[in-house]
Amino acid sequence: MKNQIIFFLLFFGSTIYSQNSSKEFTFEEYLGYVKKYHPLVKQADLKISEAQAKLMKARGAFDPKIEADFSKKEYTDKNYYSLFNGSFKIPTWYGIEIKAAFDNNEGIYVNPENTVPNGGLTSLGISVPIGQGLWINERMSDLRKAKFYQKLNKAERDLAATTIIYEAALSYINWKRSYDEVQLYNNYLKNATIRYGGVIKLIEQGDKAGIDSIEAGITVKTRKLNLENAQLKLTKSKLELSNFIWTESNVPLELDDSLFPDKNIEKTILTSLNIDDFSLVNIENHPKLNALQSKIDILNIERQLNANSLLPKLNVNYNYLSEPSAFDNYRFEDYKIGVNFSFPIFLRKERANLKLAKLKVQDTELSLNFERKNISNKIEAQKQEIESYKKQRVINNELVNDYNLMLAAEERLFQMGESSLFLINSRENKLVSTQLTNIALENSFLNATLGLFKTVANPE
Repeated sequence: MKNQIIFFLLFFGSTIYSQNSSKEFTFEEYLGYVKKYHPLVKQADLKISEAQAKLMKARGAFDPKIEADFSKKEYTDKNYYSLFNGSFKIPTWYGIEIKAAFDNNEGIYVNPENTVPNGGLTSLGISVPIGQGLWINERMSDLRKAKFYQKLNKAERDLAATTIIYEAALSYINWKRSYDEVQLYNNYLKNATIRYGGVIKLIEQGDKAGIDSIEAGITVKTRKLNLENAQLKLTKSKLELSNFIWTESNVPLELDDSLFPDKNIEKTILTSLNIDDFSLVNIENHPKLNALQSKIDILNIERQLNANSLLPKLNVNYNYLSEPSAFDNYRFEDYKIGVNFSFPIFLRKERANLKLAKLKVQDTELSLNFERKNISNKIEAQKQEIESYKKQRVINNELVNDYNLMLAAEERLFQMGESSLFLINSRENKLVSTQLTNIALENSFLNATLGLFKTVANPE
């Protein structure tokens, strides 16, 4: 009866687990902290604000403008001149500019062309670029590009946020792997220690040879060495994980020792990363493709602007003139007109700029076509990889069960005196190796899932 109790402790010690006050730190909870508080994610969000500022700057080119210019000269009690010019300009979309102005000039040495009535002279006019600058000009192109920069910056923000979330998730699953290995080695160290104690008692009773204590002791030392190495990896993985845990006030946090990783992460990770339905995974709104398309749109605007520079510059302006007191008495005979014309003969600079703009568009379009196919193939390959690891996990779980049965059978044979401690350790080592493979396969499955998430690039 005494020997039966020893055998029970020796071979069934693995069912004894200690309970503690540990708390599960789920993967979804962890991702919530990263997405909301990580400084680099906040930094990526600044790209949206940057694009909005660029759009505001571009719209500023269409802001109405008030201008005033005053100069006066008096010398030897003589009023040489007093010149005042005030204007209000309104830029419009098609390069047309509306201008209202008031001139009041006096003095004995005023240039005759600046001579105006005593009450001053008002004007209301319009300036129209008939050739270059009518359909597209610098301020029009800046505003159009600023709108596309919003899409570009949004895509770049999504790519940057995806990279941070991917690296954070990678640290989490590495922490889980290290934690699982520590738990595995810790349990088998307990088993080996209990087995060693049982063997010592059996030797003391004369039921086993002394050499068996060496065999059992080697196993204990091996398990201790494995556990120490696993604990070192766990410590390093926890420190790495702490890089991604921050508070709202940008204060870094450290992972508490009482926390343990998500036990069901294998079942929930696809849902947590919003890629649980493979049929919905597509590249229609992929940020990398959106970024390239936005760059093409921006380059096309520059190409149009360069093409417009091949046209001659021909600006026509008309200003209706009137005294302030007689503004309601229309005299269309009072006006000021102007025509400005220029045109380079060879257009070498303009033609070269247009050709370079076209080449940039073609270059970016080729990149877009390549990336579209590359991302599509990569997504398909990663889907297959995930499915393969699922199947491998099922097979390896069956192997773990089989090795458990083999170990239990060997223990029964040992109990009947038909086996040895060496064979039991050999069976157990194979079981440990298979369980480590199981942990590695789970880690590979999670890595493949993260790879798909990074490729899809949907950080929301």
